[in-house]
Amino acid sequence: MRSRSSSTASASSSSESPAMGNAHIFVKLLNGETIPLTLPPNTTLSTLRHLISLRLSLPAPSFRLQHAGHHLTSPSSPLTSLPPNATIDVTLPIRGGAPKKIRCTFKDCKDQAQRIVGDCSFCQGQFCGKHRMLEDHKCSGLEDCKKESHERNADKLNSERTLVVKGI
Repeated sequence: MRSRSSSTASASSSSESPAMGNAHIFVKLLNGETIPLTLPPNTTLSTLRHLISLRLSLPAPSFRLQHAGHHLTSPSSPLTSLPPNATIDVTLPIRGGAPKKIRCTFKDCKDQAQRIVGDCSFCQGQFCGKHRMLEDHKCSGLEDCKKESHERNADKLNSERTLVVKGI
C-alpha cells in the first residue's frame, strides 16, 4: 500500500477552519467521487496534476483537467485564476476519429487498398486494384512465387503419372 506524503495541499472538511488566502477547490474524479482540496495561493496546475496523479495512481499525462468545460493547459499558471470553490473535472484524453483507410503500399499510389484480394502474401503489402497482381507491384517475392508454382505443378503431374507395366 502506498503511503501518502505530506504536502502543502490537504483535503479539507467542513469542520476545519481554513487558513486565510488558501484556495478551496473541488476535484471531481473519473468515478464521480468529488474531493475537496485546500491549496496555498501559489499552487500551480502542474502541482495539482501531480497531487491528483498520486491520488488516482495514474501518470499525470494520462488524464486531463477541465474547468467549466475548458481544458486547463498552462502547467505553470497559478490556480488563482479560478473562482473560489471551483470544481475541476478529471477526464480521459479524447481518442477518436474514424479508422484510417488502408492505402496502397505501391510507391506514389494513394488509392485505397482492396480488402483481402489486395493483400500480397509474398511481400506482405496491401495494394489497390491496379497494383494487386504480383507483376504490377513488382513483388520482391515474384521469383519465389514462380518457383513455388512450378514445384506444385511438377508434384501434381508426378502424382497423376500413369505407370506402364511391361511384360504382361
